[in-house]
Amino acid sequence: MDHLLKLLDLSKEEILDILNLADQLKYELKHDIRHQHLKGKTLGMIFEKSSTRTRVSFEVGMCQLGGSALFLSSNDLQIGRGEPVEDTARVLSRYLDGIMIRTFAQQEVEDLASYGSIPVINGLTDFCHPCQVLADLMTVREHKGRLEGINMCYLGDGNNMANSLIVGGLKMGMNVSVATPKEYQPDPTVLEFAQKTGNFKLTQDIYEAAKGADVVFTDVWASMGQEGEAGIRRKAFAGYQINHKLLEVCAKNVMVQHCLPAHRGEEITAQVFEEHAGEIFDEAENRLHAQKAVMVTLMTKR
Repeated sequence: MDHLLKLLDLSKEEILDILNLADQLKYELKHDIRHQHLKGKTLGMIFEKSSTRTRVSFEVGMCQLGGSALFLSSNDLQIGRGEPVEDTARVLSRYLDGIMIRTFAQQEVEDLASYGSIPVINGLTDFCHPCQVLADLMTVREHKGRLEGINMCYLGDGNNMANSLIVGGLKMGMNVSVATPKEYQPDPTVLEFAQKTGNFKLTQDIYEAAKGADVVFTDVWASMGQEGEAGIRRKAFAGYQINHKLLEVCAKNVMVQHCLPAHRGEEITAQVFEEHAGEIFDEAENRLHAQKAVMVTLMTKR
């Protein structure tokens, strides 16, 4: 494992190694045991999409590991003024020990890794969100004690979260069911992987998808950059909501997960959100621990 570009690139064993290290780092932090695994190393954080959790968790994570992080918005870089990504990759590789990028096109992340000589971490693209889903898998395992055989359900937009949850869940032996409107299905390459890999169901019926689910995931109906489509999407996703009626068909002790930010009253009711807030904010916290594990895994090799 040289980069974290997408979960499709990782084996089950590589994902498991990250999750185990994340658990260890979380335990050590809770017991005030500090190891400066990345002392003297610097992570460059390129943001072409803004973020709360991604920026704070990576910056704090690097600090806890003894390193430092540089916030680089597209306004701060020549990449925002048309410098080819391959040139940016080669220049930053001379200065930094790793790059985290949060952007639109998956190809930009792939190109950074191809032309640079340091680890590249995908902090989010329109195609996938591997860091979030590593934290999600970590959280499910904390609460359920295992991943193998767990029934995972995702409701809503077949977006980057859906793509990564499908891949991550199936690679870890989960049974994955997804409900999306026909026009908003996950990426075809992900669906092809899913049909070949494991127990996977794609439907437009949220109750069929959620039946017997041990954990239910959702995301906002209009992601960053799709604000102009918000009205159209509200109509398309009407009914794709986590509410008490839906939870009645799930397993008795069903978990609810949301990558945040949440739009209460749309993809999830305010009451369900608050009833499962402990699990949801465990999930948010675990971004820190999972990403620290990724950075240690990638950046201690150099």
